[in-house]
Amino acid sequence: MGFRVGLIDTLAYTRIGPLAMTRANYLTAVTAGVDSFWVADHLNALTPRSIMTGKYLGSTAAKLMPRPDAISEPWTALGYLAAKNRFARLRLGTAVTDAGRRNPAVTAQAAATLHLLTKGRAILGIGTGERVTNEPYGVEWSKPVGRLIEALATIRALWDSNGELVTRDSEFFPLHNAIFELPPFRGKWPEIWVASHGPRMLKATGRYADAWFPAAVVHPKDYAAGLDVVRAAASDAGRDPMSIVPASLVMVVTGRSRDEVDETLGSQLIRAFALNIPAKEWSRHGARHPFGDDFTGMQDLIPQTLDEQDVLAATKDVPQSLLTASILNGTPAEVLEQAAELRDAGLRYAVVVNMSAAQPDMRRGVAASVPFVRILRQLRKL
Repeated sequence: MGFRVGLIDTLAYTRIGPLAMTRANYLTAVTAGVDSFWVADHLNALTPRSIMTGKYLGSTAAKLMPRPDAISEPWTALGYLAAKNRFARLRLGTAVTDAGRRNPAVTAQAAATLHLLTKGRAILGIGTGERVTNEPYGVEWSKPVGRLIEALATIRALWDSNGELVTRDSEFFPLHNAIFELPPFRGKWPEIWVASHGPRMLKATGRYADAWFPAAVVHPKDYAAGLDVVRAAASDAGRDPMSIVPASLVMVVTGRSRDEVDETLGSQLIRAFALNIPAKEWSRHGARHPFGDDFTGMQDLIPQTLDEQDVLAATKDVPQSLLTASILNGTPAEVLEQAAELRDAGLRYAVVVNMSAAQPDMRRGVAASVPFVRILRQLRKL
């Protein structure tokens, strides 16, 4: 396959409307000629609300987004986008749905419905999720990897049942005479893209997934090693290892010049993003994660509990090298050079997050959209 590109949106609420920014990003995706459009699946933002203020975000942006934790529901939003853009051919996916917050039967139904409505363009991105979208809402957070593996097996069992009753033992999602009769679109179910990182999850990806879709920081050497594990597991399961799409979530900060990029990387919002990076990545750069050596980053962070001083104290010693290693950054030429390293490690599908507006200067953030679109267009030529 050639190199493919997707664009992700966070479904953030604005004063203009609940999906105004999402629609703008969808038009960007169409304009840039990318292959797919993705939405996040969160109940709240992953940036501490205490710094989503005019002081750090800029007064105009803060007024535009007065409720930083107001996030729209993904499957409803994707259905809306599909209905409003009936003639567009972008594939639509979640990046990524929780394995435990939704019962996998409901997830199987949502993905299959979108697949039928879009005539075969739905993608189910799925992962363990994060503590912040589970534990505060009373959802059991123990054994997230085990829940993900069982959710994958459950979804496949329902989709492969051909309408027959399904009974299946499971520690988390047992089925007792369950029935699933929604049909696949022209004999094909939505592709399942698994956000996996650890050994057990990588092996489950090889067994059940159509694509490997890590959503955390992945260095080129680590990406190549993980892809090898996924493909070996696929082969062990009797599947074609080369049929699994090597994908990844990729974060980008760009601008009109290197100086603008460096200023954005030094913003408090980007430094707060570093709290989502696992402690083991901090240690690679000679630093300790402020929340401990075993902190897993995004998976464990509960940002709404951090006040402004908590965030400032936790981010005062973020290594610049950690940020530049975790985010593709620079002018379009520099970003493409960094992306090429991931391509050489096996990556063939980049789903891109534009982080260039995470700064107090809204005009500069908006201006960065021009080089960002250039990056999207040129990535497909890698």
